[in-house]
Amino acid sequence: MSLKDFILSKVFVRNLGLAFVIAVCVVILLLIWLNFYTRHGQAKPVPDFYGLTLEESAQLAKKNRLRYQVTDSVYTTVVPRGCVAEQNPRPGFKVKKWRNISLTINAFRPEMVAMPDLVDLPLRQAIALLETSGLEMGSLSYRSDLSVYLVLNQLHNGREISPDDSIQKGSVIDLVLGKGLSNLRAPVPDLIGMNLESAKNRIFGAALNLGAFIYDNSILSSEDSINAFVYKQNPEFNEDATLQLGYPVYLWLTMDSTRLPVDSTLIVIPDTLLSAGTAKDEADFSR
Repeated sequence: MSLKDFILSKVFVRNLGLAFVIAVCVVILLLIWLNFYTRHGQAKPVPDFYGLTLEESAQLAKKNRLRYQVTDSVYTTVVPRGCVAEQNPRPGFKVKKWRNISLTINAFRPEMVAMPDLVDLPLRQAIALLETSGLEMGSLSYRSDLSVYLVLNQLHNGREISPDDSIQKGSVIDLVLGKGLSNLRAPVPDLIGMNLESAKNRIFGAALNLGAFIYDNSILSSEDSINAFVYKQNPEFNEDATLQLGYPVYLWLTMDSTRLPVDSTLIVIPDTLLSAGTAKDEADFSR
């Protein structure tokens, strides 16, 4: 039998058709399996593990058909020890069932750091050094001295702390600054529209203290508290108003832009401009 006769024979055509049907069935079964394996269209938002203990995290992960894994630990004062401080993916991010969620917990033992030497440094430089050392800026107080706006003492829990002393990371450090021999006063900064971090830096840069800050009921998560902006301050901003050095400024924060005053807008201040503004404030006080 010639090749042409074999190709045109019923046996060859029947086997070729059977092979084609088998190939189509295999492709269809493969597509069905892939759709089942990848759970196409079955993604669900990741719950918020922030602030939960490991036991609570395990229950929440099981309830949402997810897995979790502790990948790191940090030390922070924001959440209790042993609780979740960070997570990846973030809350609300859509994932498939049984996805592994990476958790970072707050360490049970606090990390210790060396206390930097802030004495004789300008306030702006002292704040920057505190932040890079893992410490928090506390309150400012002033006393008459030949120096103006320079650190005279560094205090922890009301007691003077020496450079290189071991101190818990995240501790709050209070500073005593010189105010010269004249009765210097600070202008009231305009904080409306700023987030808390920018407003705090502006307050310290103006030689004032941050008093209480209050969130309204629009703050629903930790991310909201970071992005919230000031809609009210006390004392209110006035170009001619001045305050005693170290006077507290109280803030009210929201996520609702309708609560901003009519003539105000939401302000996002780059760090470079904020540093420049702080330097200008220092120059104003030194006059």
